Amino acid sequence: MHAPARPITGFLVLVAIAILYTITSVSSRDPTSIFFRARKGYEPRYSNIRRQQAEAFIANHTDGRTPDITKSSHDEKKRKLCVGIPSTKRKGAEYLPTAVGSLLEGLTPEEREEIYIIVFIPHSRPEVHQVYNEKWLPELVDQVITYEFGVDRMQYIVNMEREGSRLVEKSLFDYAYLLNKCAETFIPHVAIFEDDTLAMDGWYHRVMAGIHDAEQQAALHHKRTSFLYLRLFYTEGFLGWNKRNWPLYLWRSICVAAVPTAALVFIRVFQPRTKLSMTLTTTRAFLTLYAGLAVLILFYFSIGHLTVAPIPSGVASWSRTGCCSQAFVFPNLKAQDLVTYFKERHIGYPDVLADEFANDRNELTFTMTPSVVQHVGRQKAESRWGRGGGEKVWNFAYERLDAATLRREHEEVSRAKSETS
Repeated sequence: MHAPARPITGFLVLVAIAILYTITSVSSRDPTSIFFRARKGYEPRYSNIRRQQAEAFIANHTDGRTPDITKSSHDEKKRKLCVGIPSTKRKGAEYLPTAVGSLLEGLTPEEREEIYIIVFIPHSRPEVHQVYNEKWLPELVDQVITYEFGVDRMQYIVNMEREGSRLVEKSLFDYAYLLNKCAETFIPHVAIFEDDTLAMDGWYHRVMAGIHDAEQQAALHHKRTSFLYLRLFYTEGFLGWNKRNWPLYLWRSICVAAVPTAALVFIRVFQPRTKLSMTLTTTRAFLTLYAGLAVLILFYFSIGHLTVAPIPSGVASWSRTGCCSQAFVFPNLKAQDLVTYFKERHIGYPDVLADEFANDRNELTFTMTPSVVQHVGRQKAESRWGRGGGEKVWNFAYERLDAATLRREHEEVSRAKSETS
């Protein structure tokens, strides 16, 4: 009599196991989940491909296999984005060639003409930087700059370099210096990319589309003509369940539990003598039901915030405290405002101060998903605010990108642009 139920029970168990495996497998790449697995999450699947493309681009140029070099247009009106890259000497690793290569590889000549690239070597003696005297650097970028100060101001730089405790102060000083240099070009938008980043194929057309979307959202939803910044990189590791929202989570859990409660009360009141009512409204049934609900609710939270509520692709308003300063775009006028603010604050992290500036002045901030760059200097990044160190400065969505799809998308956008121009 019970034999037919066994295959059904076995089938349901297999289905449950399959569902559980699928969910936990997806969550293994979600840093906000207890099922997160570092080996999977930090696997540089797309980064490895993009790094190879970037390195090949630089190598081909160095070997003389790319004789035709396109740089920023001499017609300043055609320039749309100033890209600033600060790069300091590093021990054991040099990221600048890869960063520059990833920004340039795949660009069409028309796209390259719209970009003005400035590389900043923030050293009192720039020759200490590994690539400062390499021939390819000034050939590929539009300007290589160093400090332009007199003796007194340069002594201030030297003092900051000597005193390790002033690293944060000098980093902000350098960021403001480069931001100001880009703003002085009067190009409409300024982007700052750290040198330990890797830009995706097609980054430029995505950034320009993102700027357009951010401007539209600012105008339509906020009646503003501009925004403070468009974040091009963030790490999801700090976007889990927020303890400040626990009353909301508790309320939603109560609402979930209220649904079967209401159903059982309805059955008990309106069908008290039926077999169904006698079975479902016993003490044992209640305990089993709510024990199961508790397990499901705990499982829901354990699989990770980004798994159950992923950030949608595209441009979205950004009101969270994010990390880090790997890549931002600023409208030119806002960049000038930030330069003044950074100089006033004197010490701090650029991304943190930018958010404080936005909060103080009610500025609009946006982000792009997925990030258009990856932070590849994870092992060398320093720990900030006790967050656990550079190994967490990583965008997991970036690694799910597909190289062939990105290249095809880039080609289609370029073709459509050439047809309309």
